[in-house]
Amino acid sequence: MIRVRGLRKRYGRTPVLFGLDFEVRPGEVFALLGPNGAGKTTTLRALLGLVRSEAETLSVAGADPRKKPLAVRRRVGYVTGGMGLYERLTGREHLVFFGRFYGLAPAELEARIAEFDRDFDLGEALSRQVAAMSSGMRQKILVARAFLHRPEVLLLDEPTAALDVFARRALLDRVEAEKRAGRAVLYSTHVLPEAEELADRVGFLYRGRLVFVGSLEEAKARYQARTLEHAFIQAVREVDADAA
Repeated sequence: MIRVRGLRKRYGRTPVLFGLDFEVRPGEVFALLGPNGAGKTTTLRALLGLVRSEAETLSVAGADPRKKPLAVRRRVGYVTGGMGLYERLTGREHLVFFGRFYGLAPAELEARIAEFDRDFDLGEALSRQVAAMSSGMRQKILVARAFLHRPEVLLLDEPTAALDVFARRALLDRVEAEKRAGRAVLYSTHVLPEAEELADRVGFLYRGRLVFVGSLEEAKARYQARTLEHAFIQAVREVDADAA
């Protein structure tokens, strides 16, 4: 569902992505792991066609986001911090607006909103304007919006940011359910225990380069580590040692 070959990105004269290669299959969670500034958000934005990029192959849900960005966005659910929430709309108005954009029938849309209200305890976030929401309320609406239309591909960029422990657990359980339903999930995070719980395969992104791609077991074996976090830290240390 996602195929990336040779993905490169510059901001002005400064390169930020150096020829990334990876893929995400149906029914798989691929965790893109890296510290802040590694290039995770830029990668996801390139997959949506939100930034210009270069690549030999760039395909999401069967379309090239550089050529058909709207076709891609209709088939993708995207979570990123605060993106696209209109200050004067309530949470419910956001979900109704996007549900109609995705073509959900009124009864189905109301059922989906009720489902997310139950699972994520949306509560006051449905009736409150975004301008008056806490960061946690905003994140819950972003999460509900991403899953609302049952997309084939989910691009989740630090999706548990600002969520309380109950909403975080609901989100992780939802990702597992989406995987079982055959969705392709790209889960971008620097919280490695979440990736260790969810991911089938991982990519270590550091300074704009993928320094490792493989299964969790392969990562631990490659870096002789007992946890994914230790494997990632060892991978970064090796890169820094080689560059010294």
